[in-house]
Amino acid sequence: MRYLTLFLFALFLHANPLQEAINSASAGSKIELGKGRYKGGIIIDKPLIIEGAEDKSAHIIGDNTSSVITVTSSNVILKNLHISASGDSHEGLDAAVLVKDASNVVLENNKITDSLFGINFQKVSNSKIINNFITSKPRDLGVRGDGIVFWYSHNNIVRNNHLYKSRDMVAWYSSKNIFENNLGEWSRYSLHFMYANDNLIQNNIFEHNSVGIFFMYSHDITARNNTIKNSLGTFGLGLGLKDSSNFIIEDNNIIYNARGIFLDQSPYMQGGVNVFRRNNILYNANAVQFLGLREKSLFSENIFKGNTELISSDTPKNDMPYVEWRRNYWDDYEGFDQNQDGIGDIPYKRYAYADKLWLYNENIKFFYGTVAMSLLNFLAKLAPFSQPELMVADNEPLIKAAM
Repeated sequence: MRYLTLFLFALFLHANPLQEAINSASAGSKIELGKGRYKGGIIIDKPLIIEGAEDKSAHIIGDNTSSVITVTSSNVILKNLHISASGDSHEGLDAAVLVKDASNVVLENNKITDSLFGINFQKVSNSKIINNFITSKPRDLGVRGDGIVFWYSHNNIVRNNHLYKSRDMVAWYSSKNIFENNLGEWSRYSLHFMYANDNLIQNNIFEHNSVGIFFMYSHDITARNNTIKNSLGTFGLGLGLKDSSNFIIEDNNIIYNARGIFLDQSPYMQGGVNVFRRNNILYNANAVQFLGLREKSLFSENIFKGNTELISSDTPKNDMPYVEWRRNYWDDYEGFDQNQDGIGDIPYKRYAYADKLWLYNENIKFFYGTVAMSLLNFLAKLAPFSQPELMVADNEPLIKAAM
C-alpha cells in the first residue's frame, strides 16, 4: 500500500493537467484559464484558443528546459497569458512560444518573462503578434535570446509590442511582414533583417539600443515614421544598410545616436536606388556615414541639424558622386533667399579639408573635435595643404526646417 501511494504521488508530479486538457479538447474549441500557475512544456497540435483573464493572472511556467509552449498547428490563439521560464539553450532556440510550420496563429496581450527567446516563428505565415510584453533572461547583452524571431515567415503582422532587454528582433529570409507601433528598448538590435525583402516598418520607437534598425542583403523595404534615438556606445547606430537596395526611408526621426545613418555598399543591386526623404537627422555624432558606395542614393527634404559631423566616407576613394542631395535643410548653410521661395540662392557645398585625416585613420579620430583639429581644419580652409574633397552639393538647399 505504501508503494502504491508513492507511485500515485509520482504520477501526479509528472502529470500536466493543461496538456491533458489540450489533448482531450476538440479541434477549434476554447480553453479558458483562471488565475493560477500552470505547468509548461506543452504542445499544441490542433486548432485551439487558450485564453486567460486580461490581467494575465494565468501563468504558464516552464521548467527551464526547452520551450514553454510549442505550437505545430495552424489556427491557434494564445491570449492574456503570462509565460515564463524557458530553457537556456541557444542551440535549441528555447523560447516562451515556438511556432512551427503554421498559419493564422495569433499571440495577443501576453506577458513573456525569464525566457531566453520570446516568440520564435519558424515557417509561419499570415499570423499576428500583437500587444505583447517580451523580455529575455537576465544575461549579458550578447547572450540573451531574441525577443521575436522570424525564419522563412511571410505575411505576418507585429504590432504594439514592447520588447525590453532582449537581444534582437530579427527576420531571416522573411518577406511581406509589417512591423508597426512597437517599442524596443535596452536591447542590441531593436530590429534586424537578413535576406528579408518587401517588408514594411512604420511608427515604431526604438531607443537605448546598440542599433536601432539594421538591414543586410535585403531589398524593396519601406521604413517610415519611426523614431530611433540614443543608440550610443562604440557601435551605436540609428539606421544601417549593408548590401541593400531599393529602400524608401522617409519621415523618420533619427536623434542622438553615435551614427545616424550608415550605408555600406548600399544600394548593392545594379541600377538600384535608395531614397531618404523628409527625415529629421538631429544631434547625432555623425549624421550619415558612407562605406564603399556603388549605386545611387537620393537624399531629399531631410533636416540636418545639430550633428557634430555631417557626412563622412570611410573609403579613400571619394564615392560621393553616387549621392544626390536635393532640397535638404542644413543648419550651417550661410546663403540667402532674396526671392523668398524657401530655397537658398546659392548651392550648399561641404568639403572635407583636414577632416580627411581622421576619416581614414582610427588613431587620429581620437583628436576629432579637439581645439587642435579645429584649428588645423580652419588653416586648411584658408590655405589648403591637400586637395579638399566635395562631400555634399545641394543645389537647392532649404532655408527653413519644417519640423
